Amino acid sequence: MEPLLIDLNEYERVGEGANGASYNHKTDPSVMLKLYYRNYQAAALELELAKKVYAMGIPTPEPGDLVTDGKQIGIRFRRMIGKKSYSRACGDDPEHTEDYAREFADMCLRLHNTHVDTTQFESVKDRLYAMLAANPDFTPDRKAKIHDFIAAAPDTDTAIHGDLQFGNGIFVPTGERYFIDLGDFCYGYPLFDIGMVYLCCCLNDEKWTMEVNHMSNATARRFWDAFAAAYFLSPDCPLKEFGPGADLAEVEKTVRIYAGLKTLIVERDTHCPMPQFRAMLEGTVY
Repeated sequence: MEPLLIDLNEYERVGEGANGASYNHKTDPSVMLKLYYRNYQAAALELELAKKVYAMGIPTPEPGDLVTDGKQIGIRFRRMIGKKSYSRACGDDPEHTEDYAREFADMCLRLHNTHVDTTQFESVKDRLYAMLAANPDFTPDRKAKIHDFIAAAPDTDTAIHGDLQFGNGIFVPTGERYFIDLGDFCYGYPLFDIGMVYLCCCLNDEKWTMEVNHMSNATARRFWDAFAAAYFLSPDCPLKEFGPGADLAEVEKTVRIYAGLKTLIVERDTHCPMPQFRAMLEGTVY
């Protein structure tokens, strides 16, 4: 896939995340651009996945083409005018955190009740096995125990976002809601996804939560509590071991382990160990 050459001067930088920066076109309000800090393969993979996900009808901004400014690789998408992420919404309007959490939970329930053609996507287990093998900071013994835990999880054909944090759910003033940043989209057991929601809400220090998620840890915890009730107690919960009547305290104990596993994706992106996340694996997985 040969990227198209663009003039970055035609775009205005409007934000950034762990993997790249976002831009809006200065004269065409229908176009936004995501430029990657990582390599060509990451951008090409996200574009391929985004097109497949969009074709399935999962709500996500319409993907366009692969582009380059001569230095970085990026993707153009149809711009969602007036969009706001759920993390930014909670930071701007903390009084309505519980409402935003329930909306995001509804999005996740719909996603996790979607079944995919497993010949078109990678399994979450295979994705995690690859990240585990590439991670230089776990001992061989701990790698083996993590591998065994992943292998023992149920096998399903459920749609998995792969990086399911409340910054990757957005909504627009007309009410539509979308998932963004689909570079880790795959399929498998939904708790592999929910672990990232918990990690972002409950396992970071205050400074990080304020800088990245635009809210206090207390607000993030409120988000998790409302999200967990809306997701796990729903009759539509795809995890049949939960649903109405589930004990949310016991649910959280299980989710914490899957949050610990998400250290693999965080350490892949940050290139350094995250002991505060690995702690969720101690005494449980190893």
